[in-house]
Amino acid sequence: MTSDVNVKIFSSNTCYVPKDLSAITDIQHEVSAEAGGMTVKQVETIWRSVEDLYKTGNSPLISLCLRRQGQIILNRSLGYAQGNTLDGLSNNAQIANVDTPVCLFSASKMITAMLIHLLDESGEINLLDPVSHYIPEYSQNGKHRATIFHLLSHRGGIPRVETEVTPDLLFDKEKILQELYASKPLAPAGNQLAYHAVTAGYILGEIIERVTGQDIRQFLHEKIEKPMGMQYFNYGLKPEFRHLVSQNVSTGLHPTLGTDLYLNRVLGGGLQMAVDVTNDHRFMDTVCPAGNIYTSAEQANRFFEMLLNGGNYQGQQILSPQTVFRATLPTSKTTIDHSLLVPMRYALGPMLGSNPVGIFGPMTGQAFGHLGFSNVLCWADPERDISVSFLTTGKSVVGTHLAATAKVLYRIARECPKIEKDQRRSLFGTHHLETDPV
Repeated sequence: MTSDVNVKIFSSNTCYVPKDLSAITDIQHEVSAEAGGMTVKQVETIWRSVEDLYKTGNSPLISLCLRRQGQIILNRSLGYAQGNTLDGLSNNAQIANVDTPVCLFSASKMITAMLIHLLDESGEINLLDPVSHYIPEYSQNGKHRATIFHLLSHRGGIPRVETEVTPDLLFDKEKILQELYASKPLAPAGNQLAYHAVTAGYILGEIIERVTGQDIRQFLHEKIEKPMGMQYFNYGLKPEFRHLVSQNVSTGLHPTLGTDLYLNRVLGGGLQMAVDVTNDHRFMDTVCPAGNIYTSAEQANRFFEMLLNGGNYQGQQILSPQTVFRATLPTSKTTIDHSLLVPMRYALGPMLGSNPVGIFGPMTGQAFGHLGFSNVLCWADPERDISVSFLTTGKSVVGTHLAATAKVLYRIARECPKIEKDQRRSLFGTHHLETDPV
């Protein structure tokens, strides 16, 4: 086997990489490049950058779906769903396909946020109401002024749980809710931007259940999963699909005083804990609104394409255009996030791109979407008329994948050029930004 592995210089904790990547590549349901206003060369340039990333060995599986002008230009998986770990390739390793379910991690927050916006659209909640209006227990210890708006914009004052985040805690929704009800905010609601890695999701999920009287899984199924024809697009994963699920692997460099210290600050737990949790069937049994939607790249992409299309999917109005517009409006300028310790810009649920460069690549100032545990990216970019879901199962924070991932984002931005404003979808193409040059 070792003779068939690409040499990886200056890297550690990597997975097996075969020389022939075509043997582990699945391609489905793509249309011609021209149908999306692109050339074959542009599409293949993007895909070569994905292959280069895979060759770093930092991810057992990469799955990419890219729509342009509403057409599936790329829908491919590369790698193994199971059986490719740091120990090498097992005898029963399972090659992935485009339908392989992958945990979205924090990209799940976008879906939960849009369910909240759906309730706002129907008049069942008001985003400016205090959380305690719907959950009276939440008013403890000075949280009575915290609104739903604050939670959606990561200004709720509860970026992390006060106690250690353990697998047993994440498997017990009621226990973590009680912890959050009793918690004391680190800052008054609205005063400080600090990414709420898991905390806000549980509170938002509880609001949904109390207002609708439904299990949140059922609500998501009825409002999005079923009408959009998704086989699995929900919190956790049904037992009948678990033999297909992709296995997450902790790869890359793990300096204890760097990576784990940082992740403990953000998540309340280290890298290996997060990986082990998502591979545990108990996590697939529970609901973690901030981080445990399992789906395929194409289905995740389908959701973002719906948002880009003003809430419409194949003639069905899932969300109103006004709701999508409000949800994607910036809530502040680019500001240092006190949890992530990097400049960030948020809308009411989505993370936003930036100029000259942001989390979705260069010159993505109007892009909206979400990051999931460093290497999962789902977004829509109205300026390029693209929706993208880029799912990986290698959980590397530091490693040789960083430059290669940046190259993928660069290639997507470069090979999918911006289109004229009058040709963009009406929801996003009619007005200049205040900061646009005259």
